[in-house]
Amino acid sequence: MSTQVMAMPSLAPGRDIDAYLHTISAFPVLTAEQEKALAERFYYEQDLDAARELVLCHLRFVAHLARSYQGYGLSQADLIQEGNVGLMKAVKRFDPNVGVRLVSFAVHWIKAEMHEFILRNWRIVKVATTKAQRKLFFNLRSNKKRLSWLNQEETKAIADDLGVPEAEVTRMEGRMAAIDMAFDADDSDDESPSAPVHFLAAPASDPADLVAQDQYEADSSERLSAAFTVLDERSRDIVERRWLTDDKATLHELAEEYGVSAERIRQLEKNAMKKLKKAIAA
Repeated sequence: MSTQVMAMPSLAPGRDIDAYLHTISAFPVLTAEQEKALAERFYYEQDLDAARELVLCHLRFVAHLARSYQGYGLSQADLIQEGNVGLMKAVKRFDPNVGVRLVSFAVHWIKAEMHEFILRNWRIVKVATTKAQRKLFFNLRSNKKRLSWLNQEETKAIADDLGVPEAEVTRMEGRMAAIDMAFDADDSDDESPSAPVHFLAAPASDPADLVAQDQYEADSSERLSAAFTVLDERSRDIVERRWLTDDKATLHELAEEYGVSAERIRQLEKNAMKKLKKAIAA
């Protein structure tokens, strides 16, 4: 049997939770004998109708458990739906020969699905990943008696009760109190940016690198200025107008101005650049 086979779309909780609760309340509460008979039919004969009836008659229990997780700010319908998946998994694995009621067996499966849904959706980043952290998360939520931070005595009491270090309780409390924020959220409407991306160090923000870069540029500028003194006036003018101005002159423009060929200007430029490189490297 699969949960897909047992799925009941018409009974899936939607926007009208009250109507859903009213519908599932119409299913009878099974006696121990009725429950055992249905469980045996499914366990031994793979009777899907029996399994379906077991699920339907326990939907009210799932809804009851879902109400205990209302404080997480998640949709009640989604919690019930996840719990229903857990109930179907429990029915699939229920052995009527063990001697316990289905409710006692199913509560683990129902809560497990609800817990997984809460941890996936309560924060953008998971607050608990290990089994110990998951246990601490849900127990801490139920043990906190007020909205303010735990004092030292309360932290110690919870740590002793759960068998974890006090520091772990404090860390989990901090994770639970954190606010989700997009890494590169649009802060255009705010007077000052708050997204984490705005607080990252710039790639070239190291003061030592900035000073070294400034010194290198100053030294290069001084060397270039000194190198220009080795050029004659015409060569210096050609290099400046060909390389150091925004409105760069062409070879033909300079050739016309100096009354020589464009090839001669190119030769003068080439010789001047060689002299500059030699003077800068000296």
